[in-house]
Amino acid sequence: TVTVFRNGLPSEIAIADVQIDDIILVKPGERIAVDGEVTDGTSFVNESMISGEPIPVEKKAGEKVFAGTINQKGSLRFRAQKVGKDTLLAHIIRTVEEAQGSKAPVQRLVDKIAGIFVPIVIAIAIISFIAWLLFGGANGFVYGLLAMVTVLVIACPCALGLATPTAIMVGIGKGAEEGILIKDAESLEAAKQIDVVVLDKTGTITEGKPEVTGILWSSDALPLHRDILYGIEYRSEHPLAEAITTALSSVATLLEGIDVEQVSGKGIEGTYLGKKYYIGNEAFIASKDIDIPLEIENQLADELDAAHTVTLCADEKTALCVIGITDKMKPTSKEAISQLKKMGVEVAIYTGDNEKVATALAAELGVTHFKGNVLPEEKAALVKQLQQEGKKVAMVGDGINDSGALAQADVSIAMGKGSDIAMDVAKMTIISSDLLKIPRAITLSQATVRTIRQNLFWAFIYNLIGIPIAAGVLYPVSGFLLNPMIAGAAMALSSVSVVTNSLRLRGKRE
Repeated sequence: TVTVFRNGLPSEIAIADVQIDDIILVKPGERIAVDGEVTDGTSFVNESMISGEPIPVEKKAGEKVFAGTINQKGSLRFRAQKVGKDTLLAHIIRTVEEAQGSKAPVQRLVDKIAGIFVPIVIAIAIISFIAWLLFGGANGFVYGLLAMVTVLVIACPCALGLATPTAIMVGIGKGAEEGILIKDAESLEAAKQIDVVVLDKTGTITEGKPEVTGILWSSDALPLHRDILYGIEYRSEHPLAEAITTALSSVATLLEGIDVEQVSGKGIEGTYLGKKYYIGNEAFIASKDIDIPLEIENQLADELDAAHTVTLCADEKTALCVIGITDKMKPTSKEAISQLKKMGVEVAIYTGDNEKVATALAAELGVTHFKGNVLPEEKAALVKQLQQEGKKVAMVGDGINDSGALAQADVSIAMGKGSDIAMDVAKMTIISSDLLKIPRAITLSQATVRTIRQNLFWAFIYNLIGIPIAAGVLYPVSGFLLNPMIAGAAMALSSVSVVTNSLRLRGKRE
């Protein structure tokens, strides 16, 4: 049960009866029942079962909480946003179950081999019986029947059939345990072949929590223009919009009657009282033949030199202000890129941000392959270009603008704190958005494929040795004829050894 406030009064109800927009109270030590957003209170929440990270996360008003996580010291009230099968935990469980039932490319090959293997074994069993019947003397029929049954028992293709799915199930389960949600077996197998990892900047390498460093208005700007900028950004879904609205919230008024149109990868067009306004990068504003005053140009140059993201706001004729924005790098990004390079994986950065920001970021991270001012469709084209060079490409992103490149890549990886469409397109999701999970995913893929190969090797060796012995090839030399009961035990042992070898993946560390 959970404590829900309806009409301002608390009541105990079953978790199954919780509805969207219910206000739920979570006391210290309680497990959070559904996904939602904190409305009141401060606490630390253990999200290890979701993200794989052991350190509790601070939660305050406006922060997201997830079903299955455990509240620690403080009390929280939160508004339910996703319930039942729509929660993140339910989605993870569903995805893992579907992935564990999917087939890796190597499994399809094994299935074909098994389809040939079975009739060959039947043929060997029949040939063994006939050979014993012809050359076995007085007891030829008995020994022939014994040999035929023993061949069929020892060659039961259980180990062959278990070799791949057991390793895949354990590998995908291990990934989920560590906060790496893998959608299918194919992507788990493909990850070991990655040559290049392409990274987006905002929300992938950086925190995805941009902050405004300053806004410079031109001498022609009016107080109304501040309200118009606030109104347009308030209605935008762009990642930078929240930073701008936060900076303006205390000095601007939210206007009604503003129409907004998003121009993907470029900016926003807004209309107020029949007049158009444009917000976006320098290239977007220049494409509208808008004049940029000298004072704005100078500030623009200063912001670019400081490696800040720059946004301009303009009416139909002239630029009204320049906004400098910065986004802190995630503390693990540098280490993750360093690990990828040590593994022999090339790293590329493609960002819609300006070239100077891309250059500064790449220099700090030690990345030589980078490009700025990249539009969403160009990002997908750049991934395709790498593939045409014969490289296996992994694309890592978090936004709607990354979805085309994610779909194009050989292995697509989304950040768990990114957009829903990016997570739907991607074959892997890093729930904690920690880039260190990417080299871990590659290592897990390598370990899983290595385990599959070991399993297949032992399954084939077992049959290669066991079938001739079962057919009686040792009898003329030593008088030994394998008992069907021993053959049955050997067959069971081969299956147990394959499963045990797969389970060793659970103990694999980074």
